Amino acid sequence: MNLSSQLYQTAKDYANKPAYYFMGQSSTYAELDGAITKFASGLEKLGIKQGDHIALLLGNSPHFVISLYGALRLGATVIPVNPIYTAEEIGYILNNGDVKAVVALDLAIPLAEKVHTLLPKVEHYVFCETNPIGMVQSELENLSVISKLKSFTDVVALGDLSFKGPELNDDDTAIILYTSGTTGKPKGAMLTHKNLYSNANDVGEYLKMNNDDRVITTLPMFHVFCLTVALNAPLLNGATLLIAPRFSPKEIFSLAKEYQATVFAGVPTMYNFLYQFPEGSPEDLKTLRLCISGGASMPVALLKNFEQKFNVLVSEGYGLSEASPVTCFNPLDRPRKPGSIGTTIVNVENKVVNELGEEVPFGEAGELIVRGPNVMKGYYKMPEETAATIKNGWLYTGDIARMDEDGYFYIVDRKKDLIIVGGYNVYPREVEEVIYNHEDVVEAAVLGVPDPNQGESVKAFVVSKNPELTPERLLEYCKEHLAKYKVPSSIEFLNELPKNTTGKILRRALKTQLTETAVK
Repeated sequence: MNLSSQLYQTAKDYANKPAYYFMGQSSTYAELDGAITKFASGLEKLGIKQGDHIALLLGNSPHFVISLYGALRLGATVIPVNPIYTAEEIGYILNNGDVKAVVALDLAIPLAEKVHTLLPKVEHYVFCETNPIGMVQSELENLSVISKLKSFTDVVALGDLSFKGPELNDDDTAIILYTSGTTGKPKGAMLTHKNLYSNANDVGEYLKMNNDDRVITTLPMFHVFCLTVALNAPLLNGATLLIAPRFSPKEIFSLAKEYQATVFAGVPTMYNFLYQFPEGSPEDLKTLRLCISGGASMPVALLKNFEQKFNVLVSEGYGLSEASPVTCFNPLDRPRKPGSIGTTIVNVENKVVNELGEEVPFGEAGELIVRGPNVMKGYYKMPEETAATIKNGWLYTGDIARMDEDGYFYIVDRKKDLIIVGGYNVYPREVEEVIYNHEDVVEAAVLGVPDPNQGESVKAFVVSKNPELTPERLLEYCKEHLAKYKVPSSIEFLNELPKNTTGKILRRALKTQLTETAVK
């Protein structure tokens, strides 16, 4: 089985049941499956073949669901991209990912006009219509990219409901997820049909997801957490998606109340905003049977306060893009341990090892490694990075963890220097690379600092050779070259950065300095 064939079966079993609600619109499973089939067929008529790469630059919407499953039904490989990335960041992924077609909102047409000559491999830009489109037909006809533009509606109309699609193999690459790399360049984790189906199926079973569930889908669909937990797992089990185009506490409470939501998945930042929202009422969330948290560790105090206020269980889990993503969840049928990422889900193995790869005793810290049908086949066009991450079938996460005698895992520390801003991963080196590119910068070091809303925020320490360079000017420069969540919240100029005897900048010393200053 794979995601496409299982959705086809679900649509037969629950043909007239709502598959999703979105901004007042709805679709039955039969209607959704029909749109998916026609979109897949339409893509084929454009010349897209099995194995071709298609990028999705879309927010949460039916367009994303139809594009994702339509491309998978055709046997194409999907590359979800954060639409708020800069043109520079998007361009790298489209080039590195050998993308042949892009699906995006028509609001991005000016961007396509600007960059399409730099992306010769992209043959088609499929644009989802918004209202109003913002450009009249005469303006479109004058664009140099016009021959590559197709509307989403036209692609669906091209399609044929009798389209069957090719036979999909378990080990074919279904999705490539680009994750920030410690070298400053993102790496494309290749997830197979087996990886994605097995994890969605196992997560659905672990969380007892069923056709009576109504799942709030507000996490970004391009993010692997949402893809598996709040999109694929519900659809495989005949649940109904309550699609929120963006996260808003007011809208979430309203959505939950109106449609009697049963499941909510979010990152700790979202739970904090919901807990702090003055108009949020326990009555609005009374139908929830389960809340799921991931993306970063949830403070135990927040978890307990949220549960007490809204009388709902929050199950914390763990995952990473390279594992499709889930490896652990707090169980629903036995005691949960606050602060723990839970126990190993079905069909997956987790263990904690030392530097020699040997399993360590209970309670002892070591690196968390993972094995199972959910582990990626490797990084796209990066064999060395793949070999360094997957050894003897085990995925080395780089996260330091410990396991207790009951089989519950705890994250002791995150990947070295990783910053998690509102559930998104930010690697210091990537931000430092941008800052170093400024002509007035001599040295830079970036680290994460506590943030009451986002969990962490990015702080930069900079040595400049130009006394006229201000933090404000440098921040503006960063905003031009980085996605919003990667931009430093503050920049501090220093005369020099602390270094060891070999000249390596010591981020740890800067963090210690910050801690000491805060204590004073």
